[in-house]
Amino acid sequence: AGKCGACGPGYPSPLEAMKGNPGVPAGPREQLLYLPCIYRGTGTGMPDFLATVDVDPQSPRYCQVIHRLPMPYVGDELHHSGWNACSSCHGDPTKSRDFLILPSLISSRVYVVDVGTDPRAPKLHKVVEAEELARKANAAFPHTSHCLGSGEILISCLGDPDGNGKGTFVLLDGKTFEVKGNWEKGGKIPNLGYDFWYQPRHNVLLSTEWGVPKVLAQGFDPKDVEKGHYGRHINVWDWRERRLVQELDLGAGSVPLEIRFLHEPRAAQGFVGCALSGDVRRFHRNPEGKWEAEKVIEVPSKKVQGWLLPEMPGLITDILISLDDRFLYFSNWLHGDVRQYDISDPKNPKLVGQVFLGGSISKGGAVTVVEDRELRDQPEPCVIQGKRIPGGPQMLQLSLDGRRLYVTTSLFSTWDRQFYPSLLTEGSVLLQLDVDTERGGLAVNPKFLLDFGKEPGGPCLAHEMRYPGGDCTSDIWL
Repeated sequence: AGKCGACGPGYPSPLEAMKGNPGVPAGPREQLLYLPCIYRGTGTGMPDFLATVDVDPQSPRYCQVIHRLPMPYVGDELHHSGWNACSSCHGDPTKSRDFLILPSLISSRVYVVDVGTDPRAPKLHKVVEAEELARKANAAFPHTSHCLGSGEILISCLGDPDGNGKGTFVLLDGKTFEVKGNWEKGGKIPNLGYDFWYQPRHNVLLSTEWGVPKVLAQGFDPKDVEKGHYGRHINVWDWRERRLVQELDLGAGSVPLEIRFLHEPRAAQGFVGCALSGDVRRFHRNPEGKWEAEKVIEVPSKKVQGWLLPEMPGLITDILISLDDRFLYFSNWLHGDVRQYDISDPKNPKLVGQVFLGGSISKGGAVTVVEDRELRDQPEPCVIQGKRIPGGPQMLQLSLDGRRLYVTTSLFSTWDRQFYPSLLTEGSVLLQLDVDTERGGLAVNPKFLLDFGKEPGGPCLAHEMRYPGGDCTSDIWL
């Protein structure tokens, strides 16, 4: 999947990715899925590993882990991943999508995994040590990895080697995977970093902010928000000059995390999910060439008893857009719901699908909702194949054709321990939702449940998902 003869990796356009390669009328169905599984912070002294999951319904091993690649060290906290090459390199027959880039959020190592030789049994190709990031870029806590049309790999970081916040970027050589240095060329650097998306057509890279690494690694304390240890900006970079040119202040306590441009490369707009303020902002370039952001979706906090605070935010932790730019999806990790919005008119998203998958406000739990602006009753617990789902919906990945939405339930081991301690003893899960792509709508697939509480090494925390042929959150079209 994802190859087109001698065309290089990926697809020529987002719509062609939805339809599949020429001569494949039914569209590309994902058969494998890669996801990092974390043991750090669970009390199990084993290395994190990359799981390969069979998601082909015709396979006898459907919905099972068919391969595990353990990392060589303990305590990495694998988190997000990216590719050595994607649709940004389409048209270059010298490039191929053969390596998965796996940054470690806590150890600051970057693993390069060979998935090209045998996609069903990935193997470790190279370890970029934290010392190299520190020495060549004064960077640490790597998060998001995107491949560039140049063949290089760009990784955003949360901080410096001492654990202070620093919104810096590291550039890797696309062949040797050695650190080339910082991407940015001097000037001001944001105090915080997290996710990013770039679009050379508009000469822009936009980055977001989570928090100070040494602070958030200890768990979430609301006082740290008041102290300014958590993010509030979309940072606008000049792509060619590699300089920070604008900071869009979204307000104290907003904490903008995942950021997504529309896939159509001519579109100078997209969306960002603000975790703590529980809203989605639409960003766009105005006629004067400056970038702006406006609130287009709001998830009201719920007044509760029996929880950390008297008000519980939804905590929007992941967000993605279908390849035809018609639907936006996001997860409310604390409330427990996944939502689907029709964004045909990006200024006025319309809620068309919603399903609860665990969360903190289910009936029969410790939390009582005393005031709710959205629901009449607390939702029923999510039970699939007899298992009550622990945690809340977190990372999302959509099939290329837009019909299947995969969901995992772990956020970050330290925060899992704080908000959903059962995840550490039960493990997280991988679920799949069926999507109505005509009218909108979400439904749990009762036949799909992958329980990471039953791993041979004990319960683990599964995080972000990737397909060998690329997906909605890693491929960028130029």
